[in-house]
Amino acid sequence: MSKETSMSNEADKAKILIVEDEAAQIELIAYNLQAQGFLVEKAPTGELGLDMAMEAMPDLIILDWMLPDISGIEVCRQIKAKKLTQKIPLIMLTARGEEADRVRGLETGADDYVVKPYSIKELMARVRALLRRTRPASVGETLSYNELELHSGEHKVFRFGIPVKLGPVEFRLLVVLLQNPKQVFSRDILLDRVWGVNCAFNYRTVDVHIARLRKALKQEGKPSLIRTVRGTGYSLD
Repeated sequence: MSKETSMSNEADKAKILIVEDEAAQIELIAYNLQAQGFLVEKAPTGELGLDMAMEAMPDLIILDWMLPDISGIEVCRQIKAKKLTQKIPLIMLTARGEEADRVRGLETGADDYVVKPYSIKELMARVRALLRRTRPASVGETLSYNELELHSGEHKVFRFGIPVKLGPVEFRLLVVLLQNPKQVFSRDILLDRVWGVNCAFNYRTVDVHIARLRKALKQEGKPSLIRTVRGTGYSLD
């Protein structure tokens, strides 16, 4: 398997950051997430969680309310206040079951709230439900836009009902573009999303694979689906 293909396979998986100071809890959650095919990052403190949220740009964050340095509520507030991380879905874990506490957590920006002790099956279901809304391809959902369909679970693509053959890197590029049609993605963002953070590839790599994807999607008499935004990047439009 080539280096690019290996990185692309990893990029297909949703990355989840767990911010939790109890070692047994963090290992239990991580084990179950990894068993379902997710990539996992761990942070035992709120400060480290904030740093990792910015550096790793996870697809979802599981955050404990009670942390040894700063509270989960404050971590949530800071994550939701930053432009780069504000759209990352966040599940708050807490022993606080009172309605006022749940309301406070949700008003701070948490997308969901799970009270301890909880069923690990319920937590996994909540994770998948949030990802189904924000990154549907990571949980096997079908993506579609303007007669273009991508079946992530089957790894198949169709345009106007005609099968489109794509390599693994082009498939992953299309997933990223399809999840946010009309949004312009810079080459830096595409490198992070498709090849992973701190990858060794450059802008030329993105341009080459975008050209391959554009060629594969091309059909006679039909407009190109991929738009080049000069000096910025690419969009599906």
